[in-house]
Amino acid sequence: MSSALRQKFPATNGIRWFNLAILIITPLIGGYGLWRVNIRRETAYFAILSVPSLGGLKIVFLNEKLGYHRLWSHRSYNASLVLQLFLLAGGTSASPPVHHRHTDTDLDPYNANRGLLWTHIGWMIFNSTLRSGPSDTSDLRKDSLLQRQHEHYFPLAIFFGYLLPTVIPGLLFNDWLGGLCFSGALRLTIAHHSTFCINSIAHWLGSSPYDDALTPRDHFLSAVLTMGEGYHNFHHQFPMDYRNAFMWYQYDPTKWFIAICGQIGLASDLRVFPSNEIAKGQLAMKLKELKEMQDSLHWPRPVDELPVVTWETFQKEAKSRPLILVAGFIHDVSSFIEHHPGGKHQLVGNSGKDMTASFYGGVYAHSRAAHNLLSMMRVGILDGGVETPLSSAPHSPPKQWHIAVKEEVL
Repeated sequence: MSSALRQKFPATNGIRWFNLAILIITPLIGGYGLWRVNIRRETAYFAILSVPSLGGLKIVFLNEKLGYHRLWSHRSYNASLVLQLFLLAGGTSASPPVHHRHTDTDLDPYNANRGLLWTHIGWMIFNSTLRSGPSDTSDLRKDSLLQRQHEHYFPLAIFFGYLLPTVIPGLLFNDWLGGLCFSGALRLTIAHHSTFCINSIAHWLGSSPYDDALTPRDHFLSAVLTMGEGYHNFHHQFPMDYRNAFMWYQYDPTKWFIAICGQIGLASDLRVFPSNEIAKGQLAMKLKELKEMQDSLHWPRPVDELPVVTWETFQKEAKSRPLILVAGFIHDVSSFIEHHPGGKHQLVGNSGKDMTASFYGGVYAHSRAAHNLLSMMRVGILDGGVETPLSSAPHSPPKQWHIAVKEEVL
């Protein structure tokens, strides 16, 4: 296997069977429910309210993005004890600090350069020979609430992931099987892949309005799939900002939830990156885009490469082809004669003449587009710039302004 393929598909030494079982069995249960179980309206409503991609917020099982990601991993705001307990009831954490510190390198557990499938689920189901890079998680290890949740992770995951979503529809609506299939398994499947899309789709689809050195992208579809985490380019550039979407209208329900919590006193110190610095990133990318566009266009021949000729030479050449003088530049308009809006005679009849006044409004005030097009037809510069030679002009400019050249044929 070539080195390029080894980098994209890192060597594996086995399968993580527990992870694979969860990722297979859970959607199978949900699929069975869609195939064989009648969906009761009450259970459907409950399941929808519990799914981030469909219901906006996990009312019962709050998405990990609020807690593990923006609160504990990035410290983008402070949460009250009540809010922290509420957030601990939902989700599990991957490794955001490692991912942010080592993005797109072999030390990144879901390096986007290894392909979409790897970043979506491959890194979770295969034991790779690659190892994650170091990151400082000392503050997380000191958090007593997180440590207690970590100690009892599996019982809590089963309780909040399967049991509670099954029991609530069972007790309230006598729909135990529907609760297991829909608000349990189907909800978990959607929540899993919604989160996985942050590592895959959000590094593959969209634009880079703040920086394009790394793979994170911004896109509305990614935002929908990931419950607002799809403006990933902004997040990677400004990870301490509690917002994932900078503009007020961009879809980011997590941002809105945190803002509401701030208004009612459940959250405080909502951190935002200075708008002036964000604007600098946007400007830098726009300038880069404009530079790329500029480099892709054809421009007039550089002035210092054009031959400088006398009035006599200009007159002689104008007898064999249509040449007009505008603003000191000699233009060969042969290719434009048949397309000139003012008619062919306007160009042919004025060959060898200074048409500066006519071009700048004497006959017609030409547009910027006309100026750009005309500049592409430059073939030379008239010595002195005007019909009267500089040597005999009554008011010649200072000597240093003269262009000392050897006469050349256009």
